[in-house]
Amino acid sequence: MERLLRPRSIAAVGGSGWCGNIVRACQRIGYQGQLWPVHPSQPQIGGLPAFARLADLPETPDAVFIGVNRDAALGVMADLAAMGAGGAVCFAAGFSEAAAELTDGAAMQDRLVMAAGSMPFLGPNCYGFINALDGAALWPDQHGCDRVDRGVAIITQSSNIALNLTMQRRGLPLGYVVTLGNQARVGFAEVGQALLADPRVTALGLHIEGIGDLPGFEALAATARHLGKRIVALKVGVSDQARAATVSHTASLAGSDAAGRALLRRLGIAQVDSLPVLLETLKLLHVAGSLSSNRIASLSCSGGEASLMADAGLAHGVDYPALNRAQLDALRHALGPRVALSNPLDYHTYIWGDREAMTNCFRAIADPSLAMTCLVLDFPRIDRCTAQEWDDVVTALESSRIGSPAPAMPLGLIATLPENIPEDIAWRCVMQGIVPFCGISEAMAAIAVAASPVPVDDPAPVWPLGPEPAVPILLTEVQAKAELGAHGLRIPKASPARTADQAAETAERIGFPVVLKGEGFAHKTEAGAVVLDLSGTDTVRDAALQMQAPSFLIEEMVTGGIAELLIGVTRDPPHGWLLTIGAGGVLTELLRDSAALLLPVTRADIEQAVRGLNIWPLLQGWRGAPAASLDAITATVMAVQDYVHTTPRLVEVEINPLICRTDDAVAVDALIRRENT
Repeated sequence: MERLLRPRSIAAVGGSGWCGNIVRACQRIGYQGQLWPVHPSQPQIGGLPAFARLADLPETPDAVFIGVNRDAALGVMADLAAMGAGGAVCFAAGFSEAAAELTDGAAMQDRLVMAAGSMPFLGPNCYGFINALDGAALWPDQHGCDRVDRGVAIITQSSNIALNLTMQRRGLPLGYVVTLGNQARVGFAEVGQALLADPRVTALGLHIEGIGDLPGFEALAATARHLGKRIVALKVGVSDQARAATVSHTASLAGSDAAGRALLRRLGIAQVDSLPVLLETLKLLHVAGSLSSNRIASLSCSGGEASLMADAGLAHGVDYPALNRAQLDALRHALGPRVALSNPLDYHTYIWGDREAMTNCFRAIADPSLAMTCLVLDFPRIDRCTAQEWDDVVTALESSRIGSPAPAMPLGLIATLPENIPEDIAWRCVMQGIVPFCGISEAMAAIAVAASPVPVDDPAPVWPLGPEPAVPILLTEVQAKAELGAHGLRIPKASPARTADQAAETAERIGFPVVLKGEGFAHKTEAGAVVLDLSGTDTVRDAALQMQAPSFLIEEMVTGGIAELLIGVTRDPPHGWLLTIGAGGVLTELLRDSAALLLPVTRADIEQAVRGLNIWPLLQGWRGAPAASLDAITATVMAVQDYVHTTPRLVEVEINPLICRTDDAVAVDALIRRENT
């Protein structure tokens, strides 16, 4: 990947239009290496002499842009591999991405990979890349990048998204922008690890449409962790792949988006939900790195801005700690008696225009217990207004580090509207070690990400799914509970019955009160196939006759429940086995209170997930009520995990509800789908 991404020589093969664009892109960004257009009939392209064939080049190129159609691209790729080229960008489309329209699309992509041999290439169906650190651009279009000495790297599957990102005016130094297209030969893992290895790259951003190489992603995250660099991802596309052919409640809570989020969280890859937040987070990481906590101070000369900051902080989990005595004394000295002191702070306009007073104010709020201080400042339109006083505010913020009680604490400048921070001011801030945030909400989201913890150790590899059952069957509840009980789950005393009379006799033998369930229903409650708290043989018989089920299950009535949980595991290609822990019972979908993890999990993972549920206060004893046994809940989940690990060709397993009590947790209903063995 080194020769491809940091080439000393570049060749561009194709028509004069695409080749000319490559030449111009490289010249514009200041490429200093050898640049060779290749065209069979044009004598020159972009002002440079053209070579008729690759074989005519003075030496083997490090990187080649293949700007010909897909059929011709096969031959070019084979020639490059034979001559030992460093790598290539395949611009042509019509491969696997067009399989729905072109019956040979996938086959053509396979042929392209074979033609390349062991040579790495980006694409097909991609623009290529821009290396603004070394000044190389295998890029057939305009772009907004300038040379930088250090910066972030961004990888995206979408060329147009990449093009848009290069046009940002937020003061974010872009070191590399790389597009992947179909990822036929190299993908996020290979490219990402190569970019992170560059000491000039400060952080890595990913725009992900789909994850195809799970072990590769795990290796990429491990590389970032070992190098002490952060990865931030925007993963798009919420598919119903994991919901297909499922019958459990779990599937309605899960799905590919939940699994994707669980994977990124497991790997320590921060996830954001928009391109602006992606850029703002990368900017923060570039300037300041990870934050020590989510505790910040906010300054503005408007109560309205202070309120916006407070609300946005609450929405994103950013904390504004109360001012301590040292801060209060210093701020009172700087601002006088007429300003109400708080965090966020409205310092009013008494000191506006007084650079020394503003410097003292900004210095006064600094404290070693904080992770960052942010100043809200929107610049006026420079085409209609003057901005000298606003420049003075920035200078005061820069100067506030001198004599500060926390001189190394990161500083941020936040414009409430992105257009209200001029690009030259943003770059000035970056050069001074100040993060120029574009938008309050985006700033708070970025701060929350930068303050989020990163796993110290590499997590265990995600379990692969294995072959999917060809014809799965739904086990009866009795069968499902028996299989789970063999793995250590606590299940109620129960016995089947064929008729209403047998149900009544069985209930008397088990002991009242009992629960009557009709067999043959995936969702018994919705089908009216569950009757609780029956306390006599006649009531059991009458309930069974009214239910009209093909057979019945009579169980002991489990009492003393503190709360009900759902524990479910579903297949989720390509992420693995998705574990869902959530509020259970008949309100599962309504409450949608759940946590998603990928197997395998540890006891600590389970406990953290349970503590993060909205019903955790109920489980730990609400208003003096007894608490449920967290150990029993954890043991149940570990037993389900053991069942998944030892059961071949499983589709899904679910316990709902798991009745949580003070000393145990009882699986009162279970569902399993697996291959009929």
